Amino acid sequence: MKTIRGPAIFLAQFMGEQAPFDTLDHLAGWAAGLGYQGIQLPTDPRLIDLQRAADSQTYCDEIRGTLAAHGLQITELSTHLQGQLVAVHPAYDELFDGFAAPQVRGNPAARTAWAIEQMKLAAKASQRLGLRTQASFSGALAWPYLYPWPQRPAGLVEEAFAELARRWRPILDAFDECGVDIAYELHPGEDLHDGVTFERFLDAVGQHPRANILYDPSHFVLQQLDYLAFIDLYHPRIKAFHVKDAEFRPTGRQGVYGGYSGWVERAGRFRSLGDGQIDFRAIFSKMAQVDFDGWAVLEWECALKHPEDGAREGAEFIRRHIIRVADRAFDDFAGSGVQPQVLKRLLGTGGGQ
Repeated sequence: MKTIRGPAIFLAQFMGEQAPFDTLDHLAGWAAGLGYQGIQLPTDPRLIDLQRAADSQTYCDEIRGTLAAHGLQITELSTHLQGQLVAVHPAYDELFDGFAAPQVRGNPAARTAWAIEQMKLAAKASQRLGLRTQASFSGALAWPYLYPWPQRPAGLVEEAFAELARRWRPILDAFDECGVDIAYELHPGEDLHDGVTFERFLDAVGQHPRANILYDPSHFVLQQLDYLAFIDLYHPRIKAFHVKDAEFRPTGRQGVYGGYSGWVERAGRFRSLGDGQIDFRAIFSKMAQVDFDGWAVLEWECALKHPEDGAREGAEFIRRHIIRVADRAFDDFAGSGVQPQVLKRLLGTGGGQ
């Protein structure tokens, strides 16, 4: 068995204009001061030049050196926003356009091509940084048709996943060449949002070995999916782990869909670690049992608590939950010392019977 690494923190929700949230060096010092050992690094130009990272080993070594000076490592690069733009349904064109570089906004075809190229650059950057996994989103073409009313025409979902696979297969192949996995965060709003949709995608990309999962139980609570059974089913493909809490408290007025309410009023909402309903003791136990040896990464999203309080509390929460796995069986002291040649006699299947 292997011991999970951590605690680590995803920086996306903490970037800002004021110190200590304005530069990678400042963020690293802040995170290290809270007790974090790793950071999941958004591929945001304020923190990393992705083109330069793909091209220059020296630049990547400088980034690693900046973090090492604070006692930190990069857990994964995050390309959530670029992955989102690999596949965008026209209904969301304007809403997602702001994620793209200015020169491709307002041009969906150019935006898709830009996103695909960004993903390929990120594969090379991950390789240069010595990383084995990257966190991302899948994007979505079928999401507006999630609820089958009006009735979906035959073949609609199949074509959506076929097209998603056509866009992602060259990216997955590029990641394979670099020896890096893509861990898709299974997330509402993405075509890959649960086990069934992940399996559809795997089939469409020919069970590609680089198509994997970022496990975040908070999204499963909000879907009312069994987040512990999910680990049993998919642990060979789980390559990254967001430690994020959530709660689901349905009322007589709203349930899973939330009635278009804001986050504070929704029946299902994200919470800071320890304030929600997720059984993290069971999760960390299962992750140890299945030999997950990646990082436990805090993703802070909470409608109520201040982010700095959530970050401070999250480091200690993760540290308490990481299980240092045993190096021997607990009952070794009672071993009988029986030699292999005695086993048949013990079973009555030979050896003197």
